Amino acid sequence: QVQFVESGGGLVQPGGSLRLSCAASRSIFSIYPMAWYRQAPGKQRELVAAITTGGGTTTYADSVKGRFTISRDKAKNTVYLQMSSLKPEDTAVYYCNRGFTSIGALGYWGQGTQVTVSS
Repeated sequence: QVQFVESGGGLVQPGGSLRLSCAASRSIFSIYPMAWYRQAPGKQRELVAAITTGGGTTTYADSVKGRFTISRDKAKNTVYLQMSSLKPEDTAVYYCNRGFTSIGALGYWGQGTQVTVSS
């Protein structure tokens, strides 16, 4: 059964930090690269960061490069997104799913976690 459970979002001031977590079903986590996506109101969902199955390679959207760090814990079937120097434009619902440069998401999505950056 495909399952993604995101957590860690919240309200943070500009310049602040948050760490998102996503517990994925083992059948997905163990064989696919994983990614974080986000969707802001009125905008399409976009890929923010991705990491290969083994964790050796990462890629980031230009808008978050240098501020966000993706990582994965094989033992916990969990992928993380450490976000720092947050900006109001980072406000969105964040989701995890399969993904990398040429690998799209699966058709099933979790509930996501809301990140709001505001003073």
